[in-house]
Amino acid sequence: MAGPHTLAETERQVNEKLVHKNINFEAMAVTSNLFRAANSVRNHLERTVLAKADLSWTAFVVLWVTWIWEPIETRQIAIEGGFSKATLTGVLSTLEKRSLITRTKSKDDGRLVIVQLTNKGRKLMDTLFPAFNKQETAVANVVAQSKQGQLADQLRAITKFAEANS
Repeated sequence: MAGPHTLAETERQVNEKLVHKNINFEAMAVTSNLFRAANSVRNHLERTVLAKADLSWTAFVVLWVTWIWEPIETRQIAIEGGFSKATLTGVLSTLEKRSLITRTKSKDDGRLVIVQLTNKGRKLMDTLFPAFNKQETAVANVVAQSKQGQLADQLRAITKFAEANS
């Protein structure tokens, strides 16, 4: 539960407050439940997997993006991860102190910083990600496996629309 009220209580209260307005309740339910689901899944993954590795969600995203795309410029990590450069700088400092990443100036443009995982960072991701994916599987399995691909496609469509219209 995200707050003191259950999802059903919240939806019932919203309906009572807004029933007299010309509101698309289905659209509101899609977007509000998408937001609530994303936060709940993030919190679940932080508590079940990332806490054991002493990582925040943001630190994990930085490691993940770097692991997939390395070497990668800091500005690209911020874009891929969806957070500010200021947030990224603090997280990179923490990960660097833990010897999980390195930062170097670009040879082509000294203003740019290139990030790579260290061997320790790669080993962490090699062991952490299977545990992370096990929890992703548990979360996804509340939806019938035969419908998971369709749900993923629907979420991609929502993401594409929101990104294109921001």
